Parts: sequence; C-alpha cells; structure tokens
Amino acid sequence: MSLTQKVLWSMGLGIIAGLVINLGGFNAEGGFVNEYIVGGLLYVIGKMFITALKMLVVPLVFFSLISGVFGIGDIKKLGKVGIKSFGLYMLTTAIAIAVAIGIASLVIPMFSSPAVQTEVFIAKEAPPLSDVLINIIPSNIIEAFATGNMLQIIFFSILLGISLLMVGKKAESIAEGVEVLNEAMMKMVTIIMTTAPVAVFALLAKAVSELGLDLLAQLAVYVIVVVVTLLLHLFGTLMLILNLLTRLNPFIFLQKIRDAQVFAFSTSSSNATIPVTLRSVTKRLGVDNSVASFTVPFGATINMDGTAIMQGVATVFIAHIYGVELGILGYLTVILMSVLASIGTAGIPGVGLIMLSMVFVQVGLPVEGIGLILGVDRLLDMMRTVVNVTGDAVVSTIVAKSENELDIDLYENREAGLVEAPEIDEEIEEEFAEVVHRVEEKL
Repeated sequence: MSLTQKVLWSMGLGIIAGLVINLGGFNAEGGFVNEYIVGGLLYVIGKMFITALKMLVVPLVFFSLISGVFGIGDIKKLGKVGIKSFGLYMLTTAIAIAVAIGIASLVIPMFSSPAVQTEVFIAKEAPPLSDVLINIIPSNIIEAFATGNMLQIIFFSILLGISLLMVGKKAESIAEGVEVLNEAMMKMVTIIMTTAPVAVFALLAKAVSELGLDLLAQLAVYVIVVVVTLLLHLFGTLMLILNLLTRLNPFIFLQKIRDAQVFAFSTSSSNATIPVTLRSVTKRLGVDNSVASFTVPFGATINMDGTAIMQGVATVFIAHIYGVELGILGYLTVILMSVLASIGTAGIPGVGLIMLSMVFVQVGLPVEGIGLILGVDRLLDMMRTVVNVTGDAVVSTIVAKSENELDIDLYENREAGLVEAPEIDEEIEEEFAEVVHRVEEKL
C-alpha cells in the first residue's frame, strides 16, 4: 500500500478504536485505559509526531523562503506574488463565510434549539490590527524564531533573501548552501511522514475516545450544518475557483493534496502541517518553490476559510438560540469582521474562538454563548483545518499558474512525488565519506 492508503486505514482504525473505548466505558477517569492507554501511550505517540512536524516548520520556512526569493530573482515579481496570494486568500474567506451564513440561515431556524448547558467561556482579548501590522517586523529575530512567530519569520526571510539577491555574485555560495539545506529539510519531512500511520491512529483514537457520541447528538444540527458547509466549500467553491482560474483538473488536485489533508485533520494545525503542505504542493502538484515557499506559510498564517465557516454558522446558531435578530446589516458586519480578523488574529493560539468572540461583541451577541459549542469544537477544528490547508494549496497553484511557475506535466502525472520509504544511496554515502576524509586530512 502507498503511504496515503496506510494513513487512511489508520484513520479508520483509530476512529473505531476510539468509539470502542468511549462507548464501552473503558475511558473512565482514573482507570487503566484512561491513565496508561489514552492519556499515556496514545497521547505520547501523537504528541511526539506533532512536535516532530512543528520542529521542521521554522527551518523549512526560513530556508524555503530564501531559496524561493533566489528562484524568483525579481523583486517586482515577488511583490506580484504577494498581492495575488493576499487577494485570493481574502476573497475565499469572504465567500466561505457568506455561504456559511446563507446555509445556516435557511437550515437552523427549521429546528428547535438544542437542550444543552452553557459551559464557561472566557474570551481572550485579540490584539488590535495596528499592533499586528507593527509586530510583523521583528524587534528580535532570535525571539521570533524561538517562539515560531510566522509573520515575523516570513518578513525577515524575504528581506534577507532580497538583500542577498542585491549582493549579487558574492552570495552565490550562500544560495547554493541554502538550496542544499532546503532539500535536506524536505528529506526530513519524508522521513517523519513514514511514521504517520501509527501517529494518525494514536491521534484519532485519543480524540474520539474523549469526545464520544453524546455531545455530538446534543449539538447535531450545528455540527451537521458546519460539516456540510465545509465540504461544500472544499469540493465546490475552492475546486470551482481552481478550475475557472487555471483550467486544471480538480480531481487530480484532490488526489495529490490528500496527504496534506490527512495530516491537517490529524494535527488540527495549519502551521504544523506546513512541511507536508509544502512537499505536496511542490513535489506532487508541480508548484515551483519560488512561489510555494511564500504562499504556503503565508496562507497558514492568514487563510481562515474553515474558521470563517465556523464563525458564520455559529453566529446564526447562537443568535437563533438567544432570539437575537441580526438582519442584513448585522450579517454584513459579521462577514467584514471575519475577513479582517483573519489578519488581525494571525498566529494567536485558539484563533477560531478569539475571532468568534470578536464577531459576537461587534454584533451584540452574548460571548458566553460560545460555551454552547465548546464541546464539539475539537472535532470541527480538525475538519476546518483541512479546508484551510486545501485553500492554501489552491491559492498556491493558481498564483504559480498565473506566473508560469507551474510544471503542468508534473501536475498531470498522478504518480509524481509519491512518498517512498527513505533509502540512503550507497554511492552518495561513499562520496560524502571521501569528502569528509579529505577535509579531516587538511585539518
């Protein structure tokens, strides 16, 4: 089986195992299964895998972006790539929340309010947009790297790449070194991806065993509307935009982006999925690294299609429960706030709920209403991350096609870029050993 098939099997088995643990009552707090299986073995395996992916994010984005700037070779072209990708990300986010509000407004009023207790929700204060724009420029680049501040890392990496480009021939050796390091990071992604089936099983088994079906049944209307809208945006809106702007086959795209989608679902983190998304976009879809190195980390930071859908449905859902009539102006405000908040809350932990609390305050809905949907947010977070990552890949492909930086032959080759078990070439190993030996003799 291919790695994708193994991961899909692992997903299915993980869900089954989680349901058995939950429905069988084996996950009682303080019990052996809860302490040593769910909270022990499964937690450790899943956490190690996510940590390994996060370990790659900063160096991969750093080397890939500098390499990408060298690849573009034209500062004006880099500006065009940035403007196009930003415009497309904002457009897809606006469409996503508008569709979500439309569907939710039609469906949710047909059903009675779920009888659930409101959990306590303490809204975190989101930073103003002015602070976010100021903080794009790092005051301490070491701190930005240490904390994984993606906007600051992107800014510094692009600025360093442009500066090296302006240096000219003197920087050729650095360019070659960065290219090698970028390739090495891609190889590291491949190594970590081979452990994915076990990690995905652990992550899903733990999540499902803790979530269960009771909570889903109580909030079925909300969950179903969000899921249906997410799927409609993923398979409908995004694929239609891709086909209209590139004339590429969406079915090939969906087949090739599957690895990134599976990882996004398992980790619930666009940032943690950056290494896999970058690999899928460049090695599978044929997007040149000069474009992908910018659009993928940029999209993981500001592209919030899935989160916007959750906000739209949640706003209609909570407004219906509390008997608040928002009207057309209110919903237009929600759309505008969500698009702006996708920039203003970039890189903030718990971004979805922070953005939702901002929207609620703006349109006059009680923030404590978020407590109604807290229980199922973990499951929906997994699904909306899939939509976010798919949107990153769609925009990357569209921008690359418009800049003639897309390898059409590679895109249409369904077997291109498939992950295989990493092997060390003996000839390369011997050559490298000889180089090291000669260096040691000189020393």
